[in-house]
Amino acid sequence: MMRKTKGTIAITGVLALTLAGCGGGDGGSDSDGGTSGSSEVEQADYNPQPRENLQQGGSATFPISEIPEQMNPNHAQGSANTSRIWTWYNPQMVLMSPEGEAKPNPAYLEDITTEVVDGKTVVTYTINPDAQWNDGTPMTWVSYENAWKAQSGENEEYQPSSTDGYSKIESVEQGEDERQAVVTFETEYPWTEGLFWNLMHPEIDTPEKFNNAYIEEPNPEYGAGPYKVDSFDANGGTLTFVPNDGWWGDAPMLDQVVFRQLEPTASINAFKSGEVDMTGTGTKDRLAQVEDMEGVTTYRSVAPQNNLFTINATRDKFSDLEVRKAMMMGIDREQLKQVAFDGLDYEEEPAGSFNLYTFQEGYVNAFEDAGLEHNPEEANSLLEEAGWTEGEDGIRSKDGTRLTATLPLFGDDPVAKTRARAMQQQMKEIGVEVEIDPRAAADFSEDYTGQNWDIFTLRFTSSDPYGVAYMCQVYCTGSGLNLSGTGSEELDEQIEEVQTLPTAEEQISEGMDLESEVVEKTWGIMPLYNGPSIMTAKDGLANLTPEPYTGLDLFGVTPVEDVGWEKDSAGASETGSEES
Repeated sequence: MMRKTKGTIAITGVLALTLAGCGGGDGGSDSDGGTSGSSEVEQADYNPQPRENLQQGGSATFPISEIPEQMNPNHAQGSANTSRIWTWYNPQMVLMSPEGEAKPNPAYLEDITTEVVDGKTVVTYTINPDAQWNDGTPMTWVSYENAWKAQSGENEEYQPSSTDGYSKIESVEQGEDERQAVVTFETEYPWTEGLFWNLMHPEIDTPEKFNNAYIEEPNPEYGAGPYKVDSFDANGGTLTFVPNDGWWGDAPMLDQVVFRQLEPTASINAFKSGEVDMTGTGTKDRLAQVEDMEGVTTYRSVAPQNNLFTINATRDKFSDLEVRKAMMMGIDREQLKQVAFDGLDYEEEPAGSFNLYTFQEGYVNAFEDAGLEHNPEEANSLLEEAGWTEGEDGIRSKDGTRLTATLPLFGDDPVAKTRARAMQQQMKEIGVEVEIDPRAAADFSEDYTGQNWDIFTLRFTSSDPYGVAYMCQVYCTGSGLNLSGTGSEELDEQIEEVQTLPTAEEQISEGMDLESEVVEKTWGIMPLYNGPSIMTAKDGLANLTPEPYTGLDLFGVTPVEDVGWEKDSAGASETGSEES
């Protein structure tokens, strides 16, 4: 989700969700794995190139694991894939360096100023006077107001992916003219750079439109940017973009961008046959399949993501806190990492937080502090004390109910299958029967958000480095991303107190302390590991993964118009000739 965290379920300034355990089948954010022959992994490795090094023209085709039903990334049922698609035909209001330094995109914003006035943070957004939506409507302060109203949490008819930050806003008003928005917070707020990334057309101004207008409908007339939607086939799983004749900024380098919905195995085969230009290669098997290919490059980078395990506490048999804790103590995360990183010569520190990553300042292993360890003996004791008695076949039961958990397995990735079987065996050792349920990758978002599962593995991917700002997305009750059914009003209030602290430093310190307490009182989700991002692309394809929540550039968000082929590259000549 997105974090700005998401699993393939995405957000801005939020978390995004994605399939976990996949070998990068969509060429985007689904890759688990390490390096092909070295433990060296760059923080960002995406072939950055200035525009003067690129040719004008050509096409690029990218696989994607799912073209989600909900195509509004600000909605609770949006995903990382939703956000990925959205970025190609909607405003990229904010750009970000791989390290997480944000700046306004000059194509849309002339300036962003932030100041504290009478103890309140005030942010002024000055919109580029040339900026307009595809139907000719000027881009104005109204879109900022609508974004606030939809995501503030005040109107319960809206179903936003997150209210973090927006709930702290006191007002959004017109500034000097309609091209200026003045956003005033209730108090000081340190994470303003994580807000208002995905502005929407002013027509999206009611809960009905916000929730439903983008269901299986990209609404190309409501878009804006260097590309526009050329064709969309929901049944065939393809979405094609072409240059937008109403665009006012730097010309897009490519003549055509295509997304094809493909299962993991299909995506690697399509890459080998030249049908797609990039694919995830984050497993031993997928790396081996591209090892002897000519004219391709494999990129490896740190991935701001958490592969996680979650338990559905709304099920009666998992409503007991001690049962959930026992199940998590029964999981051998080191063994699962060995499965995911087999043959990749990659290692990492244990993942221990959903607030920060191990490479970020202020990180603390909150789950270890809460008492998480692999301890089957203790897990068995907890289950016994909770009244779950081991049967002749080793599976526990209570009052005639077997301790059985359905684990969906989406797609056909062999590493995901192996990992699921490993978890199945680990759970059996403590008397929990795991039934693996194969499902289509295209069903991921709907099944997850509909809680059509007992236990689940997925990925939270962060679009920016402001992790503590989104703590409520992960742990608060009622959050569209906390579908474990755990939490309490008391914990919500404690998280709220942290998020009212005036500085980032204070929020990080207090947030990390609070996270271990939240874990002890919920045991609803657990990080399995992070893993890097590994992808292989045709030589010469540059400025890869410009979208948030996606792949090779860490926290980077770069202009989609700068994705293209280097001059004189094989890919440039091939795709150029196809389009000419």
